[in-house]
Amino acid sequence: MKELFDRCIKVILKNEGGYANHPADPGGETKYGITKRYFPDEDIKNLTKKRAIDIYYRRYWLPMGLWRLCNENIILQIFDFGVNAGKYRATKTAQRVAKVKEDGIFGRVTAHAINNYQGDYLKNYKHARKIYYEWLANQDPRKEVFLEGWLKRIKHTKL
Repeated sequence: MKELFDRCIKVILKNEGGYANHPADPGGETKYGITKRYFPDEDIKNLTKKRAIDIYYRRYWLPMGLWRLCNENIILQIFDFGVNAGKYRATKTAQRVAKVKEDGIFGRVTAHAINNYQGDYLKNYKHARKIYYEWLANQDPRKEVFLEGWLKRIKHTKL
């Protein structure tokens, strides 16, 4: 499980990049994808990569329970969406695509449905992410500046 996390986190950190403080980003000050809004006690500007990785492992990877899945690229897509849009949204999207109860809890039922999905789950999940990002940009025109990057992120997030 830790080995898979280590491979996934390399992609996540590449997707997230370094320090930013974009005025249209509701997360505010951000480094390695860790935002001041959700981590108000962190010194974002001086956040180390090691500390960011620890946060991702404890606050995202372990609670999401994605190691129950068989396909590593599906794991990475859901993990990446969880990092970018929130664990709850990523899990509910995974459940909606898998056609199971959308309760935001990634447990055995959700994992079983994804592992036994009839069709191309990865393609369908990526499409659901795209729809969400387009909706987000339409809801708040200030976020439109991020849309191209979000869509590239979906396309290039793979092991």
